[in-house]
Amino acid sequence: MNTKVPRLKSARYISGYRLELTFEDGRVGELDLKDELWGEVFEPLRDLDTFKNFRIDKDLHTIVWPTGGDLAPAYLYKACRRRSPLH
Repeated sequence: MNTKVPRLKSARYISGYRLELTFEDGRVGELDLKDELWGEVFEPLRDLDTFKNFRIDKDLHTIVWPTGGDLAPAYLYKACRRRSPLH
């Protein structure tokens, strides 16, 4: 069964390595990437100024960084589901 992941609507920096993500289905969640920034593409994101320099790629429906790093939309959606929605 192939379930379509809702598109990422917006992303906002909170603090540290935490982002607030909003999806088109109305889900809002917080994502902490502190322990996920490893490997050649993601290690530069340990610098907070670099980490904060993300944008939403409208074609890929995910967040991307100038370093070439991006995260799968399904990962973002599932990771936010495990966290309490922000009110």
